Amino acid sequence: MSMNRVYKFHAWLIKTGQQNHPPALRRLLLWCAATPSPKCLSYFRALFAYIPSPDTFAYNTIIRAHVAAHSSPSHAISFFTQMRQQGVPPDNFTFPFLLKACARLQLGQDVHTHILKLGFLSDVYVQNALISFYGSCGSVELALNVFHAMHEKDLVSWSSMISSFTNNGFFNEALALFRQMQHAKNVMPDEVTMLSVISAVSSLGALELGQRVHYYIKKSGLELTVSLGTALIDMYSRCGMVDKSIEVFDEMPLKNVQTWTALSTGLAVHGRSREALRVFYEMKKAGLQPDHMSITGILVACSHGGLVQDGWRVFKSMKDEYGLEPMLKHYGCMVDLLGRAGLLCEAYEFVEKMPIRPNSVIWRTLLGACVNHNHLVLAKKVKKRLNKLDSYHDGDYVLLANAYGGAGRWVEKANVRNSMRAIGVNKKAGSSSISVDHITHEFISGDNSHPQSQSIRDFLDRILESIKDTGYTPLTSNVLHDIEEEEKEHTLGYHSEKLAVAFALMSVKDTRTIRVMKNIRICNDCHSFMKHVSAKFGREIIVRDRNRFHHFTNGSCSCQDYW
Repeated sequence: MSMNRVYKFHAWLIKTGQQNHPPALRRLLLWCAATPSPKCLSYFRALFAYIPSPDTFAYNTIIRAHVAAHSSPSHAISFFTQMRQQGVPPDNFTFPFLLKACARLQLGQDVHTHILKLGFLSDVYVQNALISFYGSCGSVELALNVFHAMHEKDLVSWSSMISSFTNNGFFNEALALFRQMQHAKNVMPDEVTMLSVISAVSSLGALELGQRVHYYIKKSGLELTVSLGTALIDMYSRCGMVDKSIEVFDEMPLKNVQTWTALSTGLAVHGRSREALRVFYEMKKAGLQPDHMSITGILVACSHGGLVQDGWRVFKSMKDEYGLEPMLKHYGCMVDLLGRAGLLCEAYEFVEKMPIRPNSVIWRTLLGACVNHNHLVLAKKVKKRLNKLDSYHDGDYVLLANAYGGAGRWVEKANVRNSMRAIGVNKKAGSSSISVDHITHEFISGDNSHPQSQSIRDFLDRILESIKDTGYTPLTSNVLHDIEEEEKEHTLGYHSEKLAVAFALMSVKDTRTIRVMKNIRICNDCHSFMKHVSAKFGREIIVRDRNRFHHFTNGSCSCQDYW
C-alpha cells in the first residue's frame, strides 16, 4: 500500500464529509496500518489525534501498526495506556499486539494481571501471546505454566512453547514437547514449528534426531521452502554431516543469500575451505550479492584453510566490489587468518591500525595465535592490552600459562596460575557429549559422575597404553600445573573428549562414526590421541569443538593440524 493512495483516499473522505463515517474510517486506518513506515506512522498518529472518539478497533489498529514497524513498541504501549485512560475496553485482539510490544522492550509483566482482571485469560489468542511474551523475556517456567493451564491448545500454542524452549537453550525440552505434539489430536506441525525443532537439534548436534526430523518433514509433505531448506543445511553441518547439507542444497528449488551462506560456512568449519570459496563465487555467478554474513563465512573458510591471499582479496572486495563497510567481526576474522598463518607481527599491526576500536575477542584471538606459534614476547604484550578490557577471562590466563609451559618456563607459568587464584578466576571445565542409541551422555574432564565411570576409565587406560605402541606420546606441556610427568599424563588422560570416545568404543562395537560435541577448543594432546585412535581402531571420529569440526580418519585430521 503506497502513501499516495492513503493521502488520496483521506482527501476524498474529507471532500465527501465521510472522515468520521465508521466504515470509511476503518478502511483508512487499515490502509495506514498496512504501510508501517516511519513517515506513515507519523501520519497515522496525526490522523488518530483528530478522531473524536476512537473505539476498540481504532486503538487495536494503531497499536498493531506500531508493533509491526518493530521500531515503535513504546508508541504501542503509550496508545494502550491512552486507551485505558479514555475508558475504551480492550478485547481479545488488543493483548496479543500489546504483548508483542512489551516483549521487544522486555517489560510488561503486569499485563498478565490486566488480562486476568478483564477475563481474557481463557482466550486462546491471548494465552498464545502470553506464552510468546514470557518466552521472549526468558521466563520459560511462566510460559510453561500458561501452556499447561490451557484447556485447548492449537498449533500456535505448541509452536510458541517449543520456540520458547529453543530460544532459551532448553533444547531437549523443546524436542520432548515436539514428540508430545505429534500425539496431540487435530494438530499438525507446520514450517514455523519445524524451524524451532531444527534449531534445537542443531544446537545439540544430535545427528540421529536430525535425520528423524528431516524424514518427518518429508513424510508430512511440508514444502522445502527457502527457510526450511536453509535450516536443514545448517543443521546437517552442525551435526557433522556436511555432505548431507550439500544434498539438501541441491534439492532446493529456490535459494537465497542465506542458503548459499549456510552451505559455504558449513564447508568452512569442516575444513573444506576451497569448496567453500567455490560456493561463494558460484553464488556471485548466480546473481546474488554477498552480505555481511556471507563475507564472514568465507573469511572463516580462508582462516581455517590457511588461504591468506584469498582472505585478503575477499576482505578488500567488501568496499571495492560490494559497497559493504567491514564490521568488527570481519576485522576479527582477518586477525584470525593472519594469526593462524603465523604472520603475528602483521596481525598485531593490523589490529593497531583498525578504524574500529578492537574488543577483547580480537585481542584474545591474537593471544591464541601467539601461544600457538610460541611467540612469548608478543603474547605478554597482547595480554597486557587484554587486561585493560577484560581481566577476568579464564581462557587468557590458561593460554599464557600454556605458552610458558610449552617453553619450559615453569616459574612464569606458576606466576600466571597465582594471578588467577588472586583474582578468583577459575579454569572452565571441559565437557563433551556423545549420543549412543538415541541417549545423550555427557562427560566432564576428570569427573566421575557417569554411572559407568570406573569401567570407562579402565578401558581408556588400556587404549592409552595400546596407542603408545603406535607412536602416541602424551603432550604434557599444556598441563596447567608444574607437576611430575606421570601425574601430568594422568591429568591429560581423563579429558572429557577422551572419556566420550572410550565410552563409544566400549558401547558400540560396529564401525559407525563416533561423533563428539565439545564445549571448548580441543587441546593438542587430545587431537593427537584422536588421530592415533582412529588408526588403531579403524573408526572415523568427528569432534565438534568451539571453533570447528575435526574429522579423524586413518591417523589424520581434516584440519591438517592447522587449527
